[in-house]
Amino acid sequence: MNADVPWDEFNPADYISHNYRSVLPADAEIIAIVRDHFSDHFRRFPGRQVRGIDVGAGANLYPALAMLPWCEEITLLDRSSQNVDYLLGQLDSYDANWDAFWLSLCQKDGYAAYPHNPRERFKQIVRVEQGDLFHLAGQEGRWTLGTMFFVAESISSSETEFEQAIKCFFHYLEPGAPFAAAFMEESEGYEVGGRNFPACNVRREQIHSALESYTRGLKTSSVGEQDQDKVRDGYTSMIVACGYRCT
Repeated sequence: MNADVPWDEFNPADYISHNYRSVLPADAEIIAIVRDHFSDHFRRFPGRQVRGIDVGAGANLYPALAMLPWCEEITLLDRSSQNVDYLLGQLDSYDANWDAFWLSLCQKDGYAAYPHNPRERFKQIVRVEQGDLFHLAGQEGRWTLGTMFFVAESISSSETEFEQAIKCFFHYLEPGAPFAAAFMEESEGYEVGGRNFPACNVRREQIHSALESYTRGLKTSSVGEQDQDKVRDGYTSMIVACGYRCT
């Protein structure tokens, strides 16, 4: 169960060194899908400022960067004390490796035309919150834009907790809120800093089914299926889901 996992021993430096020192091919695909979804949505609502949340942010800043042009406030939520420390250390001036991810986002006009310095804007509007996505009392409908990347299937081996994590994510978004989520398909678990962490083995069909009752306009895509695009062993592909919280 998620409550039994030693999340405070999660090593963000090791995680970044294996996954985010540069833009891997699978992440480039994910970024393209997410930036198009958000840009196309907010093109219809110019000037609207929203509150964004990245649930289980961990040591991955590109979901927050994908929300940056549209938000007046972004919350990075994570349970691990080490991840929280890492995120807090990124607020004043995030590390140079994230510049390549921002440049990938800037292949879309909504990002390329962003009038602010992204590093300065990140410092101004991002806040870090330590917390458990299963226990955010009184937060229903608080956020108007949301992301959740490699979280629901990567916090325990329980399908019940996988489904509960998805339910909680949408519980925190207001009706109609655009979202993007990503999942490891058929994950067998993963290692970070010499410690093994659990995963729930779910297929694309299960992911789609778990999401669709909370969403409208749901689209799921498989990325990184080729061996040369894999970030590690023990999964079949990454699933990207985009849509809107149902009203």
